[in-house]
Amino acid sequence: MSAIRLLIVDDHPIVRDGLRSLFSGDPDFVVVGEAADGAEAVRLARRTEVDVILMDLRMPGMGGVEAISALRDHPARVLVLTTYDTDRDVLPALDAGATGYLLKDAPRDELVRAVRAAHAGRAVLAPSVASALIGRVSGGQEALSPRELEVLRLVADGATNQVAARRLLISETTIKTHLLHIYTKLGVRDRASAVAAAYKRGLLE
Repeated sequence: MSAIRLLIVDDHPIVRDGLRSLFSGDPDFVVVGEAADGAEAVRLARRTEVDVILMDLRMPGMGGVEAISALRDHPARVLVLTTYDTDRDVLPALDAGATGYLLKDAPRDELVRAVRAAHAGRAVLAPSVASALIGRVSGGQEALSPRELEVLRLVADGATNQVAARRLLISETTIKTHLLHIYTKLGVRDRASAVAAAYKRGLLE
């Protein structure tokens, strides 16, 4: 298997140095670029072959959320790595298309696992972020959007992400983002549980 190509985006050089050191010591990863703000990240991503982008949020100039939005149709997965876990940081990042959201105090092994999972297209959330989102949803039972219901119906019919993307004329990355939102709103962790929960709540017939 070829190495996972990483783009590191953070306005603090010491953070970029630490992440580069962490991943450069593992033959399964290769750091193909670094950026100090969102605009530079977008430029690099568009001219470099990259698999996973580690993205900080609060940076001078173009921030992480704006950069994630600009890269929505880029094939790379975006994994947010930040110190902030408030709703005003988490929700816009996930809505913009981030595959996952981790905090900078995550242990090394957790970060490595998260990058592998993001590369495989799996949603990744820091435990505190996941708990907060599920708690937020369970308190108000936030409704699925019409597009999320379309995705859920296709999943219930057995469609893969690729098939669902083709039928809805959107990217696989966008499908995965919709699934992440569906999981969060239904308080589940996988496709099968989402379908079961949807039938239980009468969202599917």
